Amino acid sequence: MPIPAARGADGAAAHSGGPRPDEPAAGDAVAPGGVPPAAGASPWGPAAGDAVAPGGVPPAAGASPWGPVATSAGDLRLVPVVPERDLGLLAGWMNDPAVAAYWELAGPESVTLAHLREQLATGHSTPCLGVLDGTAMSYFEIYRADLDPLARHYPARPHDTGVHVLIGGSRDRGRGVGSVLLRAVADLVLDLRPRCARVVAEPDVRNTPSVSAFLAAGFRFSAEVALPGKRAALMIRERALRGVL
Repeated sequence: MPIPAARGADGAAAHSGGPRPDEPAAGDAVAPGGVPPAAGASPWGPAAGDAVAPGGVPPAAGASPWGPVATSAGDLRLVPVVPERDLGLLAGWMNDPAVAAYWELAGPESVTLAHLREQLATGHSTPCLGVLDGTAMSYFEIYRADLDPLARHYPARPHDTGVHVLIGGSRDRGRGVGSVLLRAVADLVLDLRPRCARVVAEPDVRNTPSVSAFLAAGFRFSAEVALPGKRAALMIRERALRGVL
């Protein structure tokens, strides 16, 4: 269940001079309309044959630095959400009963739109589509947990980064894909945000598949915490233990 003013759930400082190299901005842009001009290109990023600059950042101005990254499930890119492009897809996922039980965003598209606008308005949250081998199949919110209301409920440290995850299609659930993607996303956060020592998450303790996915992704269970509307399992992946877990 989401935390008020930091809407998110289970499956994870302003800088006037623009985004720092280690802090992809919440507003990382996709080209207008979100569709690259190349014929046959995926609407969420370069086509398979498109050149990608060193470090995985597409050459287009304003492209997101979040991938691509190779995983055992396929090549993953995190593409910042464009509500005008992605609302129908996300609202469909939010109305899946398995998702609605924890995200609590079922209903008309306006419900999902309000949530996305709230995320974008915080200035410290980046809602993204998880695009696997060119297909949007998951949703992530990457946010500064130390700047979020969540920080009132656990011993937050500077630059803690939180992650919420939603696996969109039932065919991608229950077979280990979520844990593979969570590990990849946590690694991206640690690679791109050198001042971040910990990636944190707070799945509902009742959501056993989500908690299990975080454990398999190298997170450890830290504590059970009382959040508005739910009891959460505080899951932490530490940079210092990255090579161990």
